[in-house]
Amino acid sequence: MRLIVYNIRYATGTGPAFHLPVPGAGYLRSSRQVLERITDFIRERDPDVVGLIEVDTGSIRSGMVNQARYIAERLAQYSTYQCKYGEESLNQYMPIVRKQANAFLAAPRVHGERFHYFETGIKKLIIELELDEVAIFLVHLSLRFRHRHYQLRHLHELVRRQRKPVIVAGDFNTFWGEHEIYLFMQAAGLKSANIAGLPSYPSRWPRKELDFVLYGAGVIPRGFDIPVVPLSDHLPLVFDFDIDPAFREQTAATALPTEAE
Repeated sequence: MRLIVYNIRYATGTGPAFHLPVPGAGYLRSSRQVLERITDFIRERDPDVVGLIEVDTGSIRSGMVNQARYIAERLAQYSTYQCKYGEESLNQYMPIVRKQANAFLAAPRVHGERFHYFETGIKKLIIELELDEVAIFLVHLSLRFRHRHYQLRHLHELVRRQRKPVIVAGDFNTFWGEHEIYLFMQAAGLKSANIAGLPSYPSRWPRKELDFVLYGAGVIPRGFDIPVVPLSDHLPLVFDFDIDPAFREQTAATALPTEAE
């Protein structure tokens, strides 16, 4: 299977023009051309699952275009998305901001998605996508160090409850790279697919490892790549993997009804 994880920054593009006429002004205008180029990149890589961070689901910024649906329809994939701020957040009532989301696109048959929420931080959403043989968690962690560690504790609890092989992916905002999440990885039994510690941010001159794909027991890594695609401030992650046959059989066995049922 192939997983792509990509913080697309609402398809607002990158470069000097993003900060004109004032710094950060680009957040208020997305580009259909950038969205199409992102879609073309994903199509060329032919993934089974795509985790998208910072997706606009239909605000005035995107011309009322739901970017998750736009990409999914052109890839003939299923999509699921949710506002990343939490159901009780005041951000749910703010124009543009309330349409800022994370999303999954998936080619294989989907068993179901669950939306969890961190108790701390502004960006609270965790999407859990359950496929036939693997469960994938998509996150966008807080910019604040203390909040990130509270969030990692919550995430650890969710991961340990899942009986299928697990992948945890997304934008971790770890300004100290893997060192910052080492204890979480050890406690949750996860390894980084990015064994070389390659940076993914900023896209034009990558210096920081903010984005991760972490995998647990039962997931066999087959390849990992960070393509140089400067369509966002982050670079995409591409992870190829298989599921260990022993875990596949175990998952199938637990899914079978008992004689009593």
